Amino acid sequence: MKGLLLLCLLLLIGGQRSSACPHLCSCHGGKVDCSSRFLTVSLLPTSFPGGTTELHLHNNQLTTLPNGFLDDLISLRSVTLHGNPWACDCGILYLRAWILHQPTSLISHLGINCSSPPGLRGRLVVYLTEEEVLETCHYWYCDLALASQVCLFVFVVVQAALLVALIVFLRRFESLSKKARRTTEESFTAREGLRENEYSPLKDSSN
Repeated sequence: MKGLLLLCLLLLIGGQRSSACPHLCSCHGGKVDCSSRFLTVSLLPTSFPGGTTELHLHNNQLTTLPNGFLDDLISLRSVTLHGNPWACDCGILYLRAWILHQPTSLISHLGINCSSPPGLRGRLVVYLTEEEVLETCHYWYCDLALASQVCLFVFVVVQAALLVALIVFLRRFESLSKKARRTTEESFTAREGLRENEYSPLKDSSN
């Protein structure tokens, strides 16, 4: 009995959370307006009211949508996504696939354009081919690999320079040590010579 009550309580709390209007958005009935809020991917709401029928995300700073972002909104009848700087790389595949599976009455393709990469700028997301998107992913990985190789080369050069500097320092230190040792020996020899010269007159006078 207690377990059943706890389950009902959790469901009640979950239902209240799911019916709450997302932060930075305004809600009226089934309409959720998150447009012109300077939203980025990291600021996107993580959940929407279960009865959302209209979702406005236009005129923000969205470059992609997280995988599965719109899948739970089964009551949607209208979505606006134009006016965002969409990045048409690997991250756009979910949005492209979602648009392709929606009726034209649900979403307008106009304005959902690529802002990057330069080769796809201005293209409608819905008309991109998978090959074009995967090519941008390939170039991105190539750029990353090239950057990694450059960083590795710089690291090796720096390590080599430090090693050369260390060798030069050690040789210089060894040279200075030898010079100091030679100077010490010469000084010691000179002192011994002076002592012998001091004792020589005494020996001569004793004779």
